[in-house]
Amino acid sequence: MNIAVLFGGISPERNVSIAGGKAVVEALTQLGHNVFPIDPAYGENSLIPIEKIIIPNNSHPTPEELAQFHTKNYIECINSKIFDEIDAAFLVLHGQNGEDGKIQALLECRGIPYTGSGIKASALSIDKISSKMIFYAVGILTPQWHIFRKKDLEDYEYLEQIRSELGEILVIKPNDQGSTIGISIIDNGNLDDIHNAIINAFYYSDLVLIEEFIEGRELTVGIVGNQTLPIIEIVPESGFYDYYHKYKPGKTEYLCPADIPQDIAEFTQNLAFSAFNALGCSGFARADFRMNEEGQVFLLEMNTIPGFTATSLVPKAAKAIGIEFPELCQKLIDIALEKNK
Repeated sequence: MNIAVLFGGISPERNVSIAGGKAVVEALTQLGHNVFPIDPAYGENSLIPIEKIIIPNNSHPTPEELAQFHTKNYIECINSKIFDEIDAAFLVLHGQNGEDGKIQALLECRGIPYTGSGIKASALSIDKISSKMIFYAVGILTPQWHIFRKKDLEDYEYLEQIRSELGEILVIKPNDQGSTIGISIIDNGNLDDIHNAIINAFYYSDLVLIEEFIEGRELTVGIVGNQTLPIIEIVPESGFYDYYHKYKPGKTEYLCPADIPQDIAEFTQNLAFSAFNALGCSGFARADFRMNEEGQVFLLEMNTIPGFTATSLVPKAAKAIGIEFPELCQKLIDIALEKNK
């Protein structure tokens, strides 16, 4: 089978995506497929020989580095002859211009099956505010939040109102970004610190989400097809699970399955699947939660193209029930082909 693996792309998560793309290329090649490694950031010249896929260091690219690419390259890439003989596309593109429905729309225009969720579910899931509204509408507990717009940037009275409603500890994040890029946790209630964190978040998105902080444990649930995977508890060495703790080896402990009561585990898995369906997701995804001391779980967000190296969270959870990485890659291709029938 001719399979295009799309990785890299134009987003602050480019470097993480390259690592995942290389892992998937190697796994699918091992299974005997004819694999085409493709970085759509390069337009018509996007086909990259596997030996030339170089994984950058763990720091994410700067806006200046990303500015050398143009999103029109995506159109040139998908419209090129490379895709004339492609049977399916495996998407390992994270964040903007990859996880937001744009590449999915282009592939659908060419009639090429692809892994993961469709256009609408991808766009809804990456939009944290929209997805939280859906969680709220269907009765899924999610941390309370406020939307912050650039026009309110100097409105300290509004910041005071937010602080009084959500508490002294606030999570500030870009509305449509992943890998904890641009996220800050302000634990002192200082309005200047909150203001600076908002400015930082605006660096990555036109809308900022300000969310109450849920004291407790961090849990994540992978979903593959119609199956929820074992829950993983994420235990960073210190602070919170930011970009550094995600991608620096040895800085975070992953407990799989998480040591939580069985009834809470089943409830959390059911919540993950309910959110998956409410957003219209398909193929696979990962739902992230916080659990407080009383055992209440709060859904933070749904990731429709989560990290995908052999040691990433969804593959790690799949391995815990006997699904090795190449088998998982094949399963996602099979789901994509079945969905396209």
